Amino acid sequence: MPVIEDDQVRKALAFLREGRKLKHVHEPYSFLSFFKVIESQFQANARIAWVEQNLALITEERAVARINELRSQGINVNQHLFASGRCAVAHASVGGNIVDPDIPADRKRIASDLDIIEALANRYIKFDAGVPDESALYNTRDRLAPWYALMPRESVAALKAGDHLESADDLGELNGAAVSLRLWPDPPARQFQVMKLVPSESGDGVVKFIALSARGTIVLAFAMDVANGRLHTLLDESGMRTGVEISEEDVEDFTRYFHSVVGNRLVELSIEGAEPVDCEVVIPLNIIPRAPEEAVAEALERFRRSRQARPE
Repeated sequence: MPVIEDDQVRKALAFLREGRKLKHVHEPYSFLSFFKVIESQFQANARIAWVEQNLALITEERAVARINELRSQGINVNQHLFASGRCAVAHASVGGNIVDPDIPADRKRIASDLDIIEALANRYIKFDAGVPDESALYNTRDRLAPWYALMPRESVAALKAGDHLESADDLGELNGAAVSLRLWPDPPARQFQVMKLVPSESGDGVVKFIALSARGTIVLAFAMDVANGRLHTLLDESGMRTGVEISEEDVEDFTRYFHSVVGNRLVELSIEGAEPVDCEVVIPLNIIPRAPEEAVAEALERFRRSRQARPE
Protein backbone atom coordinates (compact mmCIF):
# COMPACT_ATOMS: atom_id res chain seq x y z
CA MET A 1 0.00 0.00 0.00
CA PRO A 2 1.23 3.56 -0.61
CA VAL A 3 2.84 5.57 2.19
CA ILE A 4 0.38 8.27 3.32
CA GLU A 5 2.17 11.55 4.00
CA ASP A 6 -0.87 13.73 4.78
CA ASP A 7 -1.60 13.75 8.53
CA GLN A 8 -5.34 14.32 8.08
CA VAL A 9 -5.67 11.39 5.71
CA ARG A 10 -3.63 9.17 8.04
CA LYS A 11 -6.04 10.00 10.88
CA ALA A 12 -9.00 9.09 8.72
CA LEU A 13 -7.33 5.79 7.78
CA ALA A 14 -6.62 5.06 11.44
CA PHE A 15 -10.30 5.50 12.31
CA LEU A 16 -11.30 3.37 9.31
CA ARG A 17 -9.05 0.51 10.42
CA GLU A 18 -10.35 0.83 13.99
CA GLY A 19 -13.93 0.66 12.74
CA ARG A 20 -13.22 -2.47 10.73
CA LYS A 21 -11.51 -4.17 13.66
CA LEU A 22 -14.43 -3.40 15.97
CA LYS A 23 -17.17 -4.32 13.51
CA HIS A 24 -17.53 -7.91 14.73
CA VAL A 25 -16.54 -7.11 18.31
CA HIS A 26 -18.51 -4.01 19.35
CA GLU A 27 -20.85 -2.55 16.73
CA PRO A 28 -21.61 0.77 18.52
CA TYR A 29 -17.90 1.58 18.89
CA SER A 30 -17.36 0.48 15.31
CA PHE A 31 -20.08 2.95 14.24
CA LEU A 32 -18.35 5.71 16.19
CA SER A 33 -14.98 5.00 14.57
CA PHE A 34 -16.47 5.06 11.06
CA PHE A 35 -18.23 8.33 11.87
CA LYS A 36 -14.91 9.80 13.02
CA VAL A 37 -13.44 9.09 9.57
CA ILE A 38 -15.66 11.90 8.27
CA GLU A 39 -15.90 13.99 11.44
CA SER A 40 -12.10 14.26 11.64
CA GLN A 41 -11.97 15.88 8.20
CA PHE A 42 -14.75 18.52 8.27
CA GLN A 43 -16.19 21.29 10.35
CA ALA A 44 -19.81 20.62 11.37
CA ASN A 45 -21.61 22.39 8.50
CA ALA A 46 -19.21 21.03 5.89
CA ARG A 47 -19.63 17.52 7.32
CA ILE A 48 -23.41 17.74 7.11
CA ALA A 49 -23.18 18.91 3.49
CA TRP A 50 -20.72 16.16 2.57
CA VAL A 51 -22.85 13.41 4.13
CA GLU A 52 -26.00 14.71 2.42
CA GLN A 53 -24.27 14.74 -0.97
CA ASN A 54 -22.70 11.31 -0.60
CA LEU A 55 -25.77 9.51 0.76
CA ALA A 56 -27.12 9.68 -2.77
CA LEU A 57 -23.93 8.16 -4.19
CA ILE A 58 -23.73 5.05 -2.02
CA THR A 59 -24.08 1.80 -4.00
CA GLU A 60 -23.64 -0.90 -1.32
CA GLU A 61 -26.88 -2.90 -1.34
CA ARG A 62 -27.44 -3.19 2.41
CA ALA A 63 -26.65 0.47 3.01
CA VAL A 64 -29.01 1.59 0.23
CA ALA A 65 -31.77 -0.63 1.65
CA ARG A 66 -31.32 0.89 5.12
CA ILE A 67 -31.37 4.44 3.74
CA ASN A 68 -34.61 3.72 1.89
CA GLU A 69 -36.10 2.13 5.00
CA LEU A 70 -35.36 5.20 7.14
CA ARG A 71 -36.63 7.62 4.50
CA SER A 72 -39.86 5.61 4.14
CA GLN A 73 -40.43 6.34 7.84
CA GLY A 74 -39.94 10.09 7.24
CA ILE A 75 -36.54 10.11 8.96
CA ASN A 76 -33.79 12.52 7.92
CA VAL A 77 -30.92 10.04 7.46
CA ASN A 78 -28.21 12.66 7.90
CA GLN A 79 -29.59 13.83 11.25
CA HIS A 80 -30.36 10.26 12.29
CA LEU A 81 -26.77 9.12 11.82
CA PHE A 82 -25.53 11.97 14.00
CA ALA A 83 -28.14 11.99 16.77
CA SER A 84 -29.18 8.34 17.03
CA GLY A 85 -25.80 7.00 16.03
CA ARG A 86 -22.75 9.11 16.79
CA CYS A 87 -24.13 11.01 19.79
CA ALA A 88 -26.10 8.05 21.15
CA VAL A 89 -22.89 5.99 21.25
CA ALA A 90 -20.51 8.70 22.43
CA HIS A 91 -22.70 10.43 25.03
CA ALA A 92 -24.89 9.14 27.84
CA SER A 93 -26.93 12.13 29.05
CA VAL A 94 -30.22 12.55 30.88
CA GLY A 95 -33.02 12.82 28.33
CA GLY A 96 -30.68 12.28 25.40
CA ASN A 97 -30.38 9.45 22.90
CA ILE A 98 -28.35 6.50 24.07
CA VAL A 99 -27.48 3.08 22.72
CA ASP A 100 -28.35 0.71 25.53
CA PRO A 101 -26.33 -2.52 25.16
CA ASP A 102 -29.04 -4.42 27.08
CA ILE A 103 -31.84 -3.48 24.69
CA PRO A 104 -31.92 -5.68 21.55
CA ALA A 105 -33.77 -3.01 19.55
CA ASP A 106 -30.93 -0.52 20.17
CA ARG A 107 -28.31 -3.04 19.11
CA LYS A 108 -30.30 -3.97 16.00
CA ARG A 109 -30.75 -0.31 15.03
CA ILE A 110 -27.06 0.56 15.36
CA ALA A 111 -26.09 -2.60 13.46
CA SER A 112 -28.39 -1.60 10.58
CA ASP A 113 -27.11 1.99 10.57
CA LEU A 114 -23.54 0.66 10.64
CA ASP A 115 -23.89 -0.35 6.99
CA ILE A 116 -24.55 3.29 6.02
CA ILE A 117 -21.78 4.92 7.99
CA GLU A 118 -19.25 2.29 6.90
CA ALA A 119 -20.19 2.91 3.27
CA LEU A 120 -19.74 6.66 3.79
CA ALA A 121 -16.35 6.14 5.48
CA ASN A 122 -15.17 3.87 2.66
CA ARG A 123 -16.34 6.40 0.10
CA TYR A 124 -14.45 9.25 1.76
CA ILE A 125 -11.21 7.25 1.88
CA LYS A 126 -11.50 6.06 -1.72
CA PHE A 127 -12.76 9.16 -3.53
CA ASP A 128 -12.00 12.21 -1.38
CA ALA A 129 -8.71 11.07 0.16
CA GLY A 130 -7.73 9.15 -2.97
CA VAL A 131 -6.38 6.13 -1.09
CA PRO A 132 -6.68 2.93 -3.15
CA ASP A 133 -8.04 -0.22 -1.56
CA GLU A 134 -6.42 -3.62 -1.99
CA SER A 135 -8.33 -4.43 -5.19
CA ALA A 136 -7.64 -1.08 -6.84
CA LEU A 137 -3.98 -1.25 -5.89
CA TYR A 138 -3.67 -4.77 -7.26
CA ASN A 139 -5.04 -3.60 -10.61
CA THR A 140 -2.96 -0.42 -10.87
CA ARG A 141 0.34 -0.98 -9.02
CA ASP A 142 3.42 -1.16 -11.23
CA ARG A 143 5.26 -4.06 -9.63
CA LEU A 144 8.39 -3.39 -11.69
CA ALA A 145 8.88 0.19 -10.45
CA PRO A 146 11.75 -0.75 -8.06
CA TRP A 147 13.86 -1.87 -11.05
CA TYR A 148 13.36 1.20 -13.21
CA ALA A 149 16.13 3.08 -11.40
CA LEU A 150 18.55 0.40 -12.66
CA MET A 151 17.56 1.01 -16.29
CA PRO A 152 18.09 4.00 -18.64
CA ARG A 153 15.02 6.24 -18.70
CA GLU A 154 14.67 5.95 -22.46
CA SER A 155 14.59 2.14 -22.19
CA VAL A 156 11.82 2.25 -19.59
CA ALA A 157 9.87 4.72 -21.74
CA ALA A 158 10.26 2.55 -24.85
CA LEU A 159 9.05 -0.59 -23.07
CA LYS A 160 6.12 1.22 -21.44
CA ALA A 161 5.11 2.34 -24.94
CA GLY A 162 5.04 -1.30 -26.05
CA ASP A 163 8.32 -1.11 -27.97
CA HIS A 164 11.39 -3.35 -27.72
CA LEU A 165 15.06 -2.98 -26.81
CA GLU A 166 17.78 -3.41 -29.41
CA SER A 167 20.33 -5.05 -27.13
CA ALA A 168 20.89 -6.28 -23.59
CA ASP A 169 23.01 -3.19 -22.91
CA ASP A 170 19.82 -1.12 -23.12
CA LEU A 171 18.80 -2.68 -19.77
CA GLY A 172 21.62 -0.85 -17.98
CA GLU A 173 22.46 -2.26 -14.55
CA LEU A 174 19.68 -4.82 -14.82
CA ASN A 175 21.69 -6.71 -17.43
CA GLY A 176 23.72 -9.28 -15.50
CA ALA A 177 22.47 -8.08 -12.11
CA ALA A 178 22.83 -10.37 -9.09
CA VAL A 179 19.39 -11.33 -7.81
CA SER A 180 18.09 -13.52 -5.01
CA LEU A 181 14.86 -15.45 -5.38
CA ARG A 182 12.56 -16.70 -2.67
CA LEU A 183 9.19 -18.30 -2.24
CA TRP A 184 7.63 -15.66 0.01
CA PRO A 185 7.82 -15.54 3.01
CA ASP A 186 10.56 -18.21 3.26
CA PRO A 187 14.24 -17.27 2.84
CA PRO A 188 15.88 -18.16 -0.50
CA ALA A 189 17.11 -21.70 -1.04
CA ARG A 190 20.92 -21.79 -1.11
CA GLN A 191 20.94 -22.24 -4.89
CA PHE A 192 18.74 -19.16 -5.29
CA GLN A 193 20.58 -16.78 -2.96
CA VAL A 194 22.78 -15.35 -5.74
CA MET A 195 21.54 -15.75 -9.30
CA LYS A 196 22.50 -13.85 -12.45
CA LEU A 197 19.91 -12.12 -14.62
CA VAL A 198 20.55 -12.79 -18.32
CA PRO A 199 18.18 -11.17 -20.86
CA SER A 200 17.19 -13.34 -23.82
CA GLU A 201 14.73 -11.40 -26.00
CA SER A 202 12.51 -8.32 -26.11
CA GLY A 203 9.32 -7.25 -27.85
CA ASP A 204 5.95 -5.53 -27.34
CA GLY A 205 7.02 -3.94 -24.05
CA VAL A 206 8.26 -7.26 -22.64
CA VAL A 207 11.78 -8.41 -21.80
CA LYS A 208 12.34 -12.12 -21.26
CA PHE A 209 15.30 -13.18 -19.15
CA ILE A 210 16.63 -16.09 -17.20
CA ALA A 211 17.99 -16.25 -13.68
CA LEU A 212 21.00 -18.56 -13.66
CA SER A 213 22.05 -20.25 -10.42
CA ALA A 214 25.58 -19.69 -9.11
CA ARG A 215 26.77 -23.16 -10.21
CA GLY A 216 25.09 -22.77 -13.60
CA THR A 217 22.87 -25.78 -13.04
CA ILE A 218 19.38 -24.24 -12.74
CA VAL A 219 17.69 -21.87 -15.18
CA LEU A 220 14.53 -20.01 -14.11
CA ALA A 221 12.79 -18.02 -16.85
CA PHE A 222 10.77 -14.83 -16.40
CA ALA A 223 8.91 -12.28 -18.51
CA MET A 224 9.23 -8.65 -17.43
CA ASP A 225 6.12 -7.00 -18.88
CA VAL A 226 7.00 -3.33 -18.47
CA ALA A 227 4.04 -2.20 -20.58
CA ASN A 228 1.70 -3.62 -17.92
CA GLY A 229 3.96 -3.41 -14.85
CA ARG A 230 3.99 -7.17 -14.20
CA LEU A 231 6.60 -9.90 -13.75
CA HIS A 232 5.67 -13.46 -14.75
CA THR A 233 7.28 -16.81 -14.05
CA LEU A 234 7.79 -18.99 -17.16
CA LEU A 235 7.75 -22.52 -15.81
CA ASP A 236 7.77 -24.17 -19.25
CA GLU A 237 11.10 -22.51 -20.03
CA SER A 238 12.69 -23.24 -16.64
CA GLY A 239 14.58 -26.31 -15.58
CA MET A 240 17.90 -27.97 -14.79
CA ARG A 241 20.53 -27.57 -17.50
CA THR A 242 21.76 -30.50 -19.54
CA GLY A 243 25.44 -31.14 -20.00
CA VAL A 244 26.38 -30.08 -16.48
CA GLU A 245 26.80 -32.09 -13.29
CA ILE A 246 23.49 -32.01 -11.42
CA SER A 247 23.40 -32.54 -7.66
CA GLU A 248 20.65 -33.61 -5.29
CA GLU A 249 20.48 -30.00 -4.12
CA ASP A 250 19.67 -28.91 -7.69
CA VAL A 251 16.90 -31.49 -7.98
CA GLU A 252 15.46 -30.56 -4.59
CA ASP A 253 15.53 -26.77 -5.09
CA PHE A 254 14.12 -26.77 -8.62
CA THR A 255 11.41 -29.36 -7.89
CA ARG A 256 10.25 -27.46 -4.81
CA TYR A 257 10.25 -24.19 -6.80
CA PHE A 258 8.26 -25.67 -9.69
CA HIS A 259 5.54 -27.32 -7.61
CA SER A 260 5.33 -24.39 -5.18
CA VAL A 261 4.66 -21.99 -8.06
CA VAL A 262 2.05 -24.34 -9.52
CA GLY A 263 0.53 -24.39 -6.03
CA ASN A 264 0.15 -20.56 -6.04
CA ARG A 265 3.20 -19.66 -3.94
CA LEU A 266 4.41 -16.09 -4.45
CA VAL A 267 7.83 -15.70 -6.09
CA GLU A 268 9.82 -12.63 -5.06
CA LEU A 269 13.03 -11.38 -6.68
CA SER A 270 15.39 -9.02 -4.85
CA ILE A 271 18.30 -6.93 -6.12
CA GLU A 272 20.48 -5.23 -3.53
CA GLY A 273 19.52 -1.59 -3.06
CA ALA A 274 16.02 -2.00 -4.55
CA GLU A 275 12.67 -3.07 -3.17
CA PRO A 276 11.68 -6.69 -3.94
CA VAL A 277 9.63 -7.39 -7.07
CA ASP A 278 6.92 -10.05 -6.85
CA CYS A 279 5.73 -12.24 -9.70
CA GLU A 280 2.14 -12.79 -10.71
CA VAL A 281 0.62 -15.86 -9.08
CA VAL A 282 0.26 -18.78 -11.48
CA ILE A 283 -3.26 -20.12 -12.05
CA PRO A 284 -2.58 -23.64 -13.39
CA LEU A 285 -4.73 -25.09 -16.18
CA ASN A 286 -5.12 -28.82 -16.74
CA ILE A 287 -2.68 -29.48 -13.90
CA ILE A 288 -3.43 -31.07 -10.57
CA PRO A 289 -1.12 -29.34 -8.04
CA ARG A 290 0.98 -31.64 -5.88
CA ALA A 291 2.34 -31.15 -2.39
CA PRO A 292 5.86 -29.79 -3.02
CA GLU A 293 7.49 -31.99 -0.38
CA GLU A 294 5.99 -35.14 -1.91
CA ALA A 295 7.16 -34.09 -5.37
CA VAL A 296 10.66 -33.37 -4.01
CA ALA A 297 10.89 -36.78 -2.33
CA GLU A 298 9.81 -38.52 -5.54
CA ALA A 299 12.22 -36.51 -7.72
CA LEU A 300 15.13 -37.22 -5.40
CA GLU A 301 14.34 -40.94 -5.43
CA ARG A 302 14.31 -40.97 -9.26
CA PHE A 303 17.57 -39.02 -9.35
CA ARG A 304 19.28 -41.42 -6.95
CA ARG A 305 18.11 -44.44 -8.93
CA SER A 306 19.38 -42.90 -12.15
CA ARG A 307 22.78 -42.30 -10.55
CA GLN A 308 22.98 -45.89 -9.35
CA ALA A 309 22.07 -47.17 -12.82
CA ARG A 310 24.96 -45.35 -14.48
CA PRO A 311 27.75 -47.59 -15.76
CA GLU A 312 31.04 -47.30 -13.92
